[in-house]
Parts: sequence; C-alpha cells; structure tokens
Amino acid sequence: MAGENVSVIFKLYCLTVMTLVAATYTVALRYTRTISSGDLYFSTTAVCITEVIKLILSLGMLTKETGSLNRLKNAIVEHVFLSPKELLKLSVPSVVYAVQNNMAFLALSNLDAAVYQVTYQLKIPCTALCTVLMLSRSLSRLQWFSVFMLCGGVTLVQWKPAEVTKVQIEQNPALGFIAVAIAVLCSGFAGVYFEKVLKSSDTSLWVRNIQMYLSGIVVTLIGVCVTDGEKILEKGFFFGYTPWVCFVVFLASVGGLYTSVVVKYTDNIMKGFSAAAAIVLSTVASVILFGLQITITFASGAILVCISIYLYGLPKQDTSKLSRQDTDKELKQKLITV
Repeated sequence: MAGENVSVIFKLYCLTVMTLVAATYTVALRYTRTISSGDLYFSTTAVCITEVIKLILSLGMLTKETGSLNRLKNAIVEHVFLSPKELLKLSVPSVVYAVQNNMAFLALSNLDAAVYQVTYQLKIPCTALCTVLMLSRSLSRLQWFSVFMLCGGVTLVQWKPAEVTKVQIEQNPALGFIAVAIAVLCSGFAGVYFEKVLKSSDTSLWVRNIQMYLSGIVVTLIGVCVTDGEKILEKGFFFGYTPWVCFVVFLASVGGLYTSVVVKYTDNIMKGFSAAAAIVLSTVASVILFGLQITITFASGAILVCISIYLYGLPKQDTSKLSRQDTDKELKQKLITV
C-alpha cells in the first residue's frame, strides 16, 4: 500500500481529514467540558467507550483483511486466546494510552483548545527522544534545532497564558499544563513502544490493535470503577451524555484509526502542515467560541511551533553522496599536487 502512487488530490484529502479531526476533537472536547449546557459527564466512561468502539472497528478491518469469518475466527483464537504473552506485551501501551486519554480530558478542562493544541506538540521532541533511546535512530542537526525551537515556542505560549472570556467554570492552568505534560510523555513512549512491537513480527496491524484494545477496555473499566464507581452507580454510566459528547467519542474512536491508515499515503511535511493548520483552526475556533484573547507571546510561540514542526518534517539530507563527492575532490586535489 505504501508504495502505491496516489494523486495530489487524494493527498490533499488526507491532509484535510487529519487537520479537521485534530482541530475539531480538541475544540469539541473543550466545549463539552466548559460551555455545553447540562450535567457534566464522566470522562472515564468516555475513554472506556472509545476503546470499545476502536475494538469493534478493528475487528471489522481484520474481517476485511482476512476475507472470511472462518479466517477471522482462526486469527482471533491464535493471536488472542492462545497468545497470553502477546496480550501482556500490548497491555503496556494500553495502560499508557488510557492515562494519556484521561489526561487530555483533564487538560482541556483547564486549558483553552488552542493553548492545548500548541502545548501538545511537545509530543514531537518526546517521541524523538524515545525513538533515539528505544529504536537506536539518529536525528539530524536540523531536527534537533527544530526540537529546541518547538520547546521555546511552547514556553512562550505558557509564559503568559491567553485568557478566555466565555468560560464560566473555574480553571487551573497549572494543573492543565501538568496534564498535558503527562499526556505528551505517554504519547511519545506508547507510540514508539507500539512501533517496536509491530516491527518485531509480521503480525497484522489490526491484530495488534485488537490485542491492545482488549487490554485497554480492561484497564479503562478499572479506571471507571476506581475513579467514578460510586457516582456511576448512583447516576448511571451514560450520565450527562449529549450529542456533543457522543461526537467527541466518535472523533476519538475513528480519528486515531483513520489517521494511522491515512498517514501511509503522506509524508512528514504534510503531517507537519496538518499539525500547523490544526493549531490555526483551533485558535480561530477558540476566539469565536471561548472568547480567547490572543497575546503577543501566544502568537509568537504558536508561530515558532508551526515553523519547528515544518522543519522537523523536512527529509534528511543524503550525506553518503556528499561524502563520496568530498572524497573524489580530495583525491583530485592530491593528484594535482603530486
């Protein structure tokens, strides 16, 4: 699939979808936690339902991949019921992703969607560090420069947090930033860990997803019981759910799976443009919906983050050809001097 030639129109479609999903999810989640009328729902149940929907979607994709229900049954028996070690291995990112998703709800309850979107880009240096340590890869000088630039941009955004005028609930920006920081660490580690597991065998991506989501459902159910168990028994599992909350769950469920497939047809530059465009859209939506007051420090930091994302995604220069050219030049110089 990765090697297929796809049209520019399809790539633009991919870019548009990734951008809209990223921006809409943060803005909609922020809306449900701060402005939406009605009783506030339990975020732990939303995370749990998201895992269930992802599992169902992955089963559907595996059914399509195997081509028959009998092959699907054999694959599930082999990789789920007869592979407890593999399930245990995939339980690690399940726990980490569960923490990350819950931290996203906590962060967007205390930070504006645009501020969150910018700050969450710290996942790039975190993922880069995990890639270097866990996969023994190297980063170019330009990538390291872009990482430090991104950190500087996020620092500017958080230096004097932009204020919102249409949010009535009490917020704690410090708590929101801590939540984002934890989510970033979780995202970087879990993403690289999952990539390492995928590359350690030829097992299908959808089988791995099913293994991970099964563990995820167990983990999130434990979180539901421990965090909100008594309240849920009193008010119900779906207490406070509105069409907007269902929309957030839908975006969280479909967005990640869809983006992981779409990324096959795009490059790092397009993903960088997508992230930058999502920041712009989130900022515009925050100004309209939440009364975000853009400051000079916020604007400067957001611009730096967008530039750094673009620089980080630039392809590495092929130094092998350059080194050969340099060697040829040196030989010619020596022949001339001789």
